[in-house]
Amino acid sequence: MRELGEEGLSYLREAGDRAGLAVVTEVLDVRLVERVARYADMLQIGARNMQNFPLLEAVAKAGKPVLLKRHFGASLRDWLGAAEYLLYHGNPAVVLCERGIVAPHTHAPTSRFIVDLQAVVAVQEYTHLPVIVDPSHATFRRRYVVPVARAALAIGADGLLLDVHPRPEEAAVDPLQALSYDAFEGLMKQLEAMAPVVGRRLAAEPVGQPR
Repeated sequence: MRELGEEGLSYLREAGDRAGLAVVTEVLDVRLVERVARYADMLQIGARNMQNFPLLEAVAKAGKPVLLKRHFGASLRDWLGAAEYLLYHGNPAVVLCERGIVAPHTHAPTSRFIVDLQAVVAVQEYTHLPVIVDPSHATFRRRYVVPVARAALAIGADGLLLDVHPRPEEAAVDPLQALSYDAFEGLMKQLEAMAPVVGRRLAAEPVGQPR
């Protein structure tokens, strides 16, 4: 909540409590970790801060689970190394998030980044940490989000990070990628139908409880 500061964090906490959902939000600055942690159930490290080691240390010591996004130019080794840094500083509750990598033909004309689905399998081979996929920020195009989400389920991802908005075209941030409520509901029905076919099952209810 950059524009509203701590007031915005309080709104986010209130929304989470009303909806019965855990609050996950990004922290960008070492000086803000303690403040953000007062309102959030989980702290997110954005892709561009994946190797901001002072921030990683501060977040690891905040006592909250951490969502670690992969930088779009990072190797698997770099990404897992950043996760290891969080573990080293005393936080075992780390979730990895694949959000796309850069290649010469990305950004135009097809997508913003390439979703590295193979990395999901590799992460599960080399570490015990859960890994989710973010098709919204990776593709940056609404019509690609649903197919990539289906592929993430099929390949074994532990979860999805999706942008959803009641009126996507009016969203103040990233209006090109957000799913409408109807589209989100449709996607969840597709995933529910797919899951048994590939030996998976969806969680019966949202993970995490509000405070």
